[in-house]
Amino acid sequence: MSTQSDTVSLYQFFQRFPGEEAAREYFERNRWAGEVSCPHCGSLSVAPVKNAKPMPWRCRDCRQHFSVRTGTVLAESRLPLHTWLMAIYMMTTARKGIPSTQMARELGITQKSAWFLAQRIRETWLGCSSNSGDMGDHVQVDETYVGGSERNKHAAKKLRTGRGTVGKMPVIGIRGAATVTAMPIADTKAATLQGFVRDHAAAGATVVTDSHSSYVGLERQGYTHLQVNHTVGEYVRDMAHTNGIESFWALLKRGHYGIYHYMSAKHLHRYVNEFSFRHNTARGGTMAFIDATISKMIGKRLTYKELTHA
Repeated sequence: MSTQSDTVSLYQFFQRFPGEEAAREYFERNRWAGEVSCPHCGSLSVAPVKNAKPMPWRCRDCRQHFSVRTGTVLAESRLPLHTWLMAIYMMTTARKGIPSTQMARELGITQKSAWFLAQRIRETWLGCSSNSGDMGDHVQVDETYVGGSERNKHAAKKLRTGRGTVGKMPVIGIRGAATVTAMPIADTKAATLQGFVRDHAAAGATVVTDSHSSYVGLERQGYTHLQVNHTVGEYVRDMAHTNGIESFWALLKRGHYGIYHYMSAKHLHRYVNEFSFRHNTARGGTMAFIDATISKMIGKRLTYKELTHA
């Protein structure tokens, strides 16, 4: 479990990273651990550039210039590294997320820049979900719906089908002892839900779900399947329950309704993964979360055009 000493206050953060040079050294130390290598050819024969132009490092072998940003999600960003580091810190410590409007105010940048910055940070967390080996032999699986309520929509935008989930997007999640993996799905049919279980639950595991009919048949796939029937007020059966994954949904929805207000279908996977990644790294403390984020930036790239293209 994390302790109070694992949490870095804002005051302590600025003590550690008072400016751009401290941030640059931290990013370089995290990426290269004291042995700078060329991201273009992998050579260790590199030299610092005296005036740091066009970039602070030059490879003696391939003769290309580079920086700690090269080949990462930081590439071609005009924002200072200290701004990036502060943004990661803010997204680390905000348990329910932080809106781009607040991030913009605190970083002194535009809301558009803050939104793009946050999405690129979320991009680094994609693909970091745990595999089946991390989940253990007893897991909870549940699905939920994310989206605005029909009663809150303008009359012209209401779909008027009478279903409570209309206009919302299904999301499925699995929780082991301390780890969550969640993702949006196209539908809640048996092939989709059971396929997710096969992809993320270890063979032979005990899988606890609600009474959704699409989970019926998991026993034939080698799982011990326990169902809790919420529709009749049953929430625990022989110590089996889905309270853990449902508490994760509760936090996700508080972030949705209270912080972000709107999560589009196009970007929903990033927001859902943000909450999963923050949950799974919470025990390590503030700096462990920041370290994990920076270490995953290599090979990631997200342009504004890609982000906003329909």
